[in-house]
Amino acid sequence: METKDNRWLRVTVLPGCVGCRTVAVLESWTVRDVKERILAETGFPVSEQRLWLGDRELSDWIRIGDLTSRNCHLFVKLQSKGLKGGGRFGQTTPPLVDFLKDILRRYPEGGQILKELIQNAEDAGATEVTFLYDETQYGTETLWSKDMAPYQGAALYVYNNAVFTPEDWHGIQEIARSRKKDDPLKVGRFGIGFNSVYHITDVPCIFSGDQIGMLDPHQTLFGPHESGQCWNLKDDSKEIGELSDQFAPFVGVFGSTQDTFLSGSFPGTFFRFPLRLQPSQLSSNLYNKQKVLELFESFRADADTVLLFLKSVQNVSLRVREADGTEKLVFRVTASENKALKQERPNSIKILGTAISNYCRKVPSSSITCVTYHVNIALQDESAQDAQKTAWLVCNSVAGRGVSGQLDALADELKFVPIIGIAVRLSGRDAEEKGATSDFSGKAFCFLPLPPGEESKTGLPVHVSGFFGLTDNRRSIKWRELDQWRDPAAVWNELLVTRVVPNAYATLILDAIRRLPSPRSSGSPLSVDVIYKLWPDVNRVRGHWQPMLQPLFGELFQNAVIYSVSSQWVTLEQAYFSELDESLEHTQTVLNYLHSSGKQVAKVPANVAAAVQLAAPSDKPVRKVTPAWVRQVLRKSAHLGSAEEKLHLLEFVLSDGAYSELLGLELLPVQNGSFVPFSSSVADQDVIYITSEDYPRSLFPGLEGRFILDNLKPHLLAALKEAAQTRGI
Repeated sequence: METKDNRWLRVTVLPGCVGCRTVAVLESWTVRDVKERILAETGFPVSEQRLWLGDRELSDWIRIGDLTSRNCHLFVKLQSKGLKGGGRFGQTTPPLVDFLKDILRRYPEGGQILKELIQNAEDAGATEVTFLYDETQYGTETLWSKDMAPYQGAALYVYNNAVFTPEDWHGIQEIARSRKKDDPLKVGRFGIGFNSVYHITDVPCIFSGDQIGMLDPHQTLFGPHESGQCWNLKDDSKEIGELSDQFAPFVGVFGSTQDTFLSGSFPGTFFRFPLRLQPSQLSSNLYNKQKVLELFESFRADADTVLLFLKSVQNVSLRVREADGTEKLVFRVTASENKALKQERPNSIKILGTAISNYCRKVPSSSITCVTYHVNIALQDESAQDAQKTAWLVCNSVAGRGVSGQLDALADELKFVPIIGIAVRLSGRDAEEKGATSDFSGKAFCFLPLPPGEESKTGLPVHVSGFFGLTDNRRSIKWRELDQWRDPAAVWNELLVTRVVPNAYATLILDAIRRLPSPRSSGSPLSVDVIYKLWPDVNRVRGHWQPMLQPLFGELFQNAVIYSVSSQWVTLEQAYFSELDESLEHTQTVLNYLHSSGKQVAKVPANVAAAVQLAAPSDKPVRKVTPAWVRQVLRKSAHLGSAEEKLHLLEFVLSDGAYSELLGLELLPVQNGSFVPFSSSVADQDVIYITSEDYPRSLFPGLEGRFILDNLKPHLLAALKEAAQTRGI
């Protein structure tokens, strides 16, 4: 039983030369006793200490109990003569709670919290993750202390099927430094990631393998200066049995039973985050069922892409368990392979893993390893019987040691790996929608989607994921700005965009071409139109991503990436681009003639045409279908088709007004139904006449082979008259 003199109080020494710290003292202690305690902890001599309460310096003989407020917590300020010269001096670290509050101020609340926990599961090699909001109220009789009672109610659970390693247990306790930073193979390499859960809770709990841990940043629940407590299922089984209510929330969920405690090990990991119901020193942000469901909804916004670039996690579900124990699914997202390509993704991930390992072990390589695979994402809603499905084609790549010396140097400095992923949606949630859509808005990922907003938009028709350096709050990619022109992470990101993204992007497009079904097959979401929609529109790409365009197009145009009207993929050098108006009657005849003459003519959409113009060398302009070129082809390969087709060709070759170039072309239609060559000869036998009102053809019977066809279209007849007047023909 506590008496007035043996009651424990807390004294917080505010920032001074020994840093901010909280000590537990008896009410009977004096100011001198507190100074002795500071000496014991810091080595700071008592004679140099001066404790102040407000503007009053405290004498050594004053009892602490006479100074405390009713909440048993006293805040005093420490000074020393060093502040006036000749004493201890140095920078200090803030208290744990203040450190966490700073993280929460910078770190976004919302669905991003759930993504961080998925990253933790991905790092651990887990294949499934479950979020469970549980309204169960557990007993409060047998607890570590009565102060634990507020944490026995509603909570958010997060389960994954991997087990904590000893390094994980150590890492989760090292708040200022993530152990993942030293392991480039880990996605969640940022120390602030897990700590975002303090938006929700004051007491995060972890159950994994043979241990249960509880964190207490306020350092009030488990004793003075104790920021948590850990129990081993075997070594602490007696205490766990005695505190049955305390550990009841860890039984009857995710397959954990009383037998689990008896066997001494749980084959997985789950976190329990009791909802914050009252404001605390850490945060005034309160949570209830509605806010948890809003958290779930904010995660749903990009749930169909959250698994795109992950290698391990294949299944994420969000569930609710009511107070009466009934449990229901809110929604679930799963990633799977096509039956026909069952091993493609696992095999690709193995190849990728080897390339990453080689890079980390500094094995020289001047190439970029790229793997491409199909993945299907299914989103199942509580109210929908059928899952909404999207099909994706994903290309992941890893640059080798030697692709860029600057990239390698930064990788060693930052503990990064040059990984880039590109994904295109082949079919959407709507069953009627097939193929990439023109309104698709590509976003940036750092393995998982970055928070929605303008900063995550790329202007590309694909999603881009990378081992990017992010801003402190993980909301966006760092870019080189005037105030951080030499920032290593920003320089790294720029190098990824210019050196690795183009190769991965080009590989995705080339693999899509190789995967095109035969013209006779149907049902595939891949088509020529879909592949062309993968090409970026140079006018829509955001500024930071523009530098990838030139190297991307340069990479693509080394290959056969232009689809001709002959149904062949050809190179830029082989192709002649048609910009002819499809509504004109003669256009199809011109294209058919060129095809029959063995010419590779291509019609491409505006985004590809812009890419062609950007990439074409200045000394080799893009070749286009023009009247001048068609006249050249006609001289080498006479047209053998119908009269109607010849008239269509005539209409086209006349359209640029270069009449002198018509000489020799056998396209001049005469009244007897034949076509004769254009000629500049003035010999009587070579002259072809055009009739007029003054000289109608009836005046010249039997000379049908010497007169222009009289039922020509008016604009054709006008062009021929103009040609005749030039005297060129």
